[in-house]
Amino acid sequence: MDDYPPMATHLETDRLSLRPWAEGDAEEYRALITERGTGTPGVEECRDRIRRLLDTTRRTGLALLTVRLHGQDDLLGYCGLIVGRATREEPEIAYELFRRAHGRGYATEAGRAVLTQATATGRGRLWSTVRAWNAPSLRVLAKLGFHRDHVDPDDGRGELVWLTRPLP
Repeated sequence: MDDYPPMATHLETDRLSLRPWAEGDAEEYRALITERGTGTPGVEECRDRIRRLLDTTRRTGLALLTVRLHGQDDLLGYCGLIVGRATREEPEIAYELFRRAHGRGYATEAGRAVLTQATATGRGRLWSTVRAWNAPSLRVLAKLGFHRDHVDPDDGRGELVWLTRPLP
């Protein structure tokens, strides 16, 4: 295992607070997953997913954090670093927001905070994978300084665009 320090799990931006998940977030997490249109998991399944996310943070030092407006409890979505399709040494940035939070710059703002944390851990590069049809997400990544690396087919679900960003 390499010697990267864990990323901070409490981040603040001008408008946002990024914090670890809590099991009490299961209902809101369920609603976010449901909004994808790929099915509705049970609340207990969402609690299990949250437990796994927290365990992964303990094991890897990478965190997928909830995103909320300062002083508000409503979940806007999440943003953070994951192994995903990449590696612990060069993790992926991942984010997803409720539709009601789209178009306000929250993903870009949260992403910048996560980039700062990735740099603080000493990493030299991040990845992101996005479906080719997801133009809004590709715009966010462009604002964060990511550049297209390559494209792969993705099991009949369309093309998967791999983007990368050197750090710092």
